[in-house]
Amino acid sequence: MLANVLIGLREGLEAGLVVGILVAYLHRIGRRDVLPRLWIGIGGAVLLSLIVGAVLTFGPSTLSFQAQEILGGSLSIVAVDMVTWMTFWMARHARGLSAQLRADADRAVQRSAAALIVLGIVSVGREGVETALFVWASVNAGADAALGTLGAVLGILIAVVLAYLIYRGLVRIDLGRFFFWTGILLIVIAAGVLAYGVGDLQEAGIVPGITVHAYNVAGLISPTSWYGALLAGVFNFDPEPTVLQVAVWIAYVVVTLLVFLRVSRVRPHPAPVTPEGAE
Repeated sequence: MLANVLIGLREGLEAGLVVGILVAYLHRIGRRDVLPRLWIGIGGAVLLSLIVGAVLTFGPSTLSFQAQEILGGSLSIVAVDMVTWMTFWMARHARGLSAQLRADADRAVQRSAAALIVLGIVSVGREGVETALFVWASVNAGADAALGTLGAVLGILIAVVLAYLIYRGLVRIDLGRFFFWTGILLIVIAAGVLAYGVGDLQEAGIVPGITVHAYNVAGLISPTSWYGALLAGVFNFDPEPTVLQVAVWIAYVVVTLLVFLRVSRVRPHPAPVTPEGAE
């Protein structure tokens, strides 16, 4: 659940900041008349995310066990790819996000009503679809479905409140630090989802090594204990992983974390962002 709270909070805050920047800019340039188009696009992005979540939740139920494992493993890897890409994208481009969005809004206003709707869908939809996919992958990796969904919703609600307070100028957050530390946590969480995805592909017979286990600590950390459930819910901890799962987990964390730290060190942390934004 806690992992999904973090996902919902981070992705929801990203989307909320995007919406705040676009709305504030349209107000500033005196184009409040086009705001309904933007809100239509944002509504479409939310609807798209819900549809993706529904399809992922109910679609695989009619598939065979092997097909479900292949789908679960493949989409878990896709979810990790998306989260990793967005984590690095935000580390590289957060400082210029406000200027980029304002430029996109200028082009959309000059083109057509449809262009502004598309801007709303694209700007918010990518975070929504990414959230739906990663939450589904996390739940598929063993988390309780109801708690996982509740955690994501809770994180999104917190993000909405924070985004509104930032938009109104009532709260200022060092977003550089926020995205840095949540980025590190997401990398660790994503590693667990990736390892579980590899395990799914092993169970489907697509990847070998399902019977070769690295260790078995189920006697020390019972999956039914509160601490076992906590580790599984936050880090997708498996008390009996295969050698390949452990190797993939270590390789992903080491390589991704080193690159992320390098990118974050080379790129200065963005200043606290308001809807008016820093250039």
